[in-house]
Amino acid sequence: MTKALLTGNEAIARGAYEYGVSVASAYPGTPSTEILENIAKYREIRAQWSPNEKVALEVAVGASIAGARTLCAMKHVGVNVAADPLFTYTYTGVNGGLVLVSADDPGMHSSQNEQDNRNYARFAKIGLLEPSDSQEAKEMVGHALEISERFDTPVMLRTTTRISHSKSLVELKDPQERTLREYKKDARKYVAVPANAKVRTHIKHQLLEELKEFSETTELNRVEWGDKKIGVVTSGIAYQYVKEALPHASILKLGFTNPLPLKRIAAFAEQVEQLWVVEELDPVMEEQIRAAGITVHGGKDQLTRIGEYSPSLIRQAVLGATTTTKQPASAPIRPPVLCPGCPHRGVFYALRNNLKVVTGDIGCYTLGAMPPLDSLDTTICMGASIPAALGMEKARPDQAQNIVAVIGDSTFLHSGITGLIDMVYNKGTSTVMILDNRITAMTGHQHHAGTGQTLQGEPASEVDLVALCHAIGVKRVRVVDPGDLAALDQAIKEETAVREPSVIIARRPCALIVKQTEPRLRVNHDKCVGCRMCMRIGCPAISFADKKSSIDPALCVGCKLCQQVCKFGAIVPEEGQ
Repeated sequence: MTKALLTGNEAIARGAYEYGVSVASAYPGTPSTEILENIAKYREIRAQWSPNEKVALEVAVGASIAGARTLCAMKHVGVNVAADPLFTYTYTGVNGGLVLVSADDPGMHSSQNEQDNRNYARFAKIGLLEPSDSQEAKEMVGHALEISERFDTPVMLRTTTRISHSKSLVELKDPQERTLREYKKDARKYVAVPANAKVRTHIKHQLLEELKEFSETTELNRVEWGDKKIGVVTSGIAYQYVKEALPHASILKLGFTNPLPLKRIAAFAEQVEQLWVVEELDPVMEEQIRAAGITVHGGKDQLTRIGEYSPSLIRQAVLGATTTTKQPASAPIRPPVLCPGCPHRGVFYALRNNLKVVTGDIGCYTLGAMPPLDSLDTTICMGASIPAALGMEKARPDQAQNIVAVIGDSTFLHSGITGLIDMVYNKGTSTVMILDNRITAMTGHQHHAGTGQTLQGEPASEVDLVALCHAIGVKRVRVVDPGDLAALDQAIKEETAVREPSVIIARRPCALIVKQTEPRLRVNHDKCVGCRMCMRIGCPAISFADKKSSIDPALCVGCKLCQQVCKFGAIVPEEGQ
């Protein structure tokens, strides 16, 4: 028997390979990104990045209708984007099994909010599986596909950051044969017009009743008997915390959590003295259990509904006991920072110097809000920067020349195009800056429709951003190098001065995807006057001590931004290069 140490994301990818998935789609987003990156290694599966999560799910829906087993992955906020096709496909039902992986982020390690997507499964009335380790993550891909086909419904596989990125042993099996289910034209099923949807509503609710019965008997839900003084209902990563915190307790471990097996929970509750419900974030299970008339001794009254849990938190809540294990020393806090040579740094330096109100977006450039750049005024969600700028202009038309929207190339293709259309159509006059670093950088350098390469490494056509902006109706489109501060400053001044919409494309590749060719820089301490101007760009390669600046040669990539900022000629190429 072959075993491998896999993260949850790697295990889900392996599950797609073993259980017959033919088509996989996604938009990258932490903590889900590595799922598709690993699926792409299995050449039997046609895997792709889509421009956004809605499109990714619609591709999966089309493949499912055609008879293929499909998997679509995204982070929790991606399901917000994909909700439209999701809710309709729950009505039409599937052909080939369809698994939607929602990677939630309790604790907001890399997200702008903390939402519990188990609520989406209840809202959409679909099956929900929650793995507790990598082995289950792999196996539950297979279970989800089987449930999807058996009950004619998409199924959500909900993970969290700890499951996505933690490693555990996984049994590797040979893959099933990839077959397509027969496709038959069926407009009454797949054409979602009101007359058809009304019929499908009754079918859907009947299938939901059958799913409820399935939840009561499936082996995905199991009891682990221990001391019956304390019984715990739990799922997902919280199960692992409970096992560590309460090793002698009885546990009803739920792997299939929507619909909840309320009869089984009631039977379990009758056999324990105290019933606890341990679940991260929202009281999704607890509220249903209480509503069913089952007495819950402990839940969100004692356990927080904010952030991640831990064994010590659970032990304290249930037993009133703290851990006896010595806690490791806390690591020093290191705030996130733009990388040395990041092309976004010059943009924010120039915007701050021009005193602009800057509506931001989701990506590496969100760090422009951090000191010392302090440039962003807003960040809401993917694609919101341009509509937010338009809204500000509508509210304060006399300030239009001071408003600039910034958005990355991948984010612009994800959900920025419609915002720019709105700005042109509704006679906005603000300036939009597309920060084109030629990659989806924040999630680990994934390709997109503007980079000329697919997920599986095949050459592809590139979106021409200049031509696209012209086609939308923007007459003033200019491309600048954000590493040239003088040209950048001139572009910002000129474009914000005109009273029509304009686009500045700040184009320079991410510093992490290009080979360094420029000489590193150093500080000539004889010329340095300690003005600290170079510190204002926030480059981690630059430090200040004893009234002088210094540049760490191990970090410097020779971008020359600091050299342009220095008014005293104190920053020069390192000797001997």
